[in-house]
Amino acid sequence: MSTLNEIPQQIASYLLKIEAVALRPHQPFTWTSGIKSPIYCDNRLTMSYPEIRDYIAESFASVIRESYPDAEVIAGTATAGIPHAAWVSQKLNLPMAYIRDKAKGHGKENMIEGLIKPGQKVVVIEDLISTGGSSIKAAQAVQAAGAEVLGVLAIFSYQLDKAVQAFADAGIPLQSLSNYTALTEVAVKEGIIREDDLELLQSFRKNPAAYGGQ
Repeated sequence: MSTLNEIPQQIASYLLKIEAVALRPHQPFTWTSGIKSPIYCDNRLTMSYPEIRDYIAESFASVIRESYPDAEVIAGTATAGIPHAAWVSQKLNLPMAYIRDKAKGHGKENMIEGLIKPGQKVVVIEDLISTGGSSIKAAQAVQAAGAEVLGVLAIFSYQLDKAVQAFADAGIPLQSLSNYTALTEVAVKEGIIREDDLELLQSFRKNPAAYGGQ
């Protein structure tokens, strides 16, 4: 297992290897919001690679042991965070729950599935942080249930200022195993992108709305 300092680049390398993340600085992807982006991320692909998903789960577990040793429940966000939360909770021998993106329209109308008791300390597992809105909503659902959110942990973050500010405003700690900076550094090192594309890629992180590629 890598040290905590080695995890960001190792996971970035894995994501690039299985094409869970793709970089196209000169032919940007278009997000549903209409924003042009040089990066496309689908961390669901990690489920199909046992070695990689186990590395991610052990990395999450290491961060939780280090930063949140008092964690009592691991909660995954629906849907992409659910399998990772299951693997992490198994490694830590902790209860697991998951959080819907909205309450069910029937039955008990639950937003949280599984058991989270008032006063319990919860770590929320997410696959990807873009603007942070859905992750914060999930964490606030846990808070509304009377539990304490120790933090949100994600596999990958775009490191957008909007997300950083949103988590700060909500008072919810955020950590990601890997991030946009580590990914671009690894992509250059592995010859996936040219070094002279770095400035263009960094311009997206600084101002996504203005990014158009070249």
